[in-house]
Amino acid sequence: MSFVQPTEEHEIIDSAVNQLSRKYAGKFDQSDILPVVKESYKSFADAKVRTFIAVFTSRYADDRLRALAKNRGLITDAPPSVLFVCVHNAGRSQMAAGWLRHLSRGKIEVYSGGSLPGKDLNESAVEAMREVGIDIANEFPKPFAVEIVQAADVVITMGCGDTCPIFPGKRYEDWALDDPAGLGVEAVRQIRDDIRRRVEDLISDFAINFK
Repeated sequence: MSFVQPTEEHEIIDSAVNQLSRKYAGKFDQSDILPVVKESYKSFADAKVRTFIAVFTSRYADDRLRALAKNRGLITDAPPSVLFVCVHNAGRSQMAAGWLRHLSRGKIEVYSGGSLPGKDLNESAVEAMREVGIDIANEFPKPFAVEIVQAADVVITMGCGDTCPIFPGKRYEDWALDDPAGLGVEAVRQIRDDIRRRVEDLISDFAINFK
């Protein structure tokens, strides 16, 4: 297994900071962005696929900064947002996020995270979603950040006992779903389809025109 060397670590962090500084110019300066990027990078210290550590770091830091900007009132036109949480952020929450991105057609912001993120995605979950034309293979297990919980309009746990910080005005739900860990694709298909039905009900609650 190859490990990221210190010089590579600095390059990854510097690149992400520069990229996100341009994206959030006028909202955050580098002194705000750097600690978020560093924390995001450390979240993937045990990631199994090291090749994409730079992409993971940048994407996760971007999610956190957007949430932080929303919390501070720096973004006022954001669509409604949903956070899916399960322990490892490798199966159920990733399938739910995949379904919501697909079915809402970009009109709902989607986040996912876990209390003890795994090192890679559940392969059966990835395959089951691929069967219905949804590719989640480029997603990655990550923790849920407090600022993302605070920014989300709806927080949904996956029946795995996870708890999130409670903020007033948020809608919290727990979906009792079987754990796909260790299951083959045939069994995971049933979980996938159960999640789709729940996501469709969730979308109808937002009363948004998705056509």
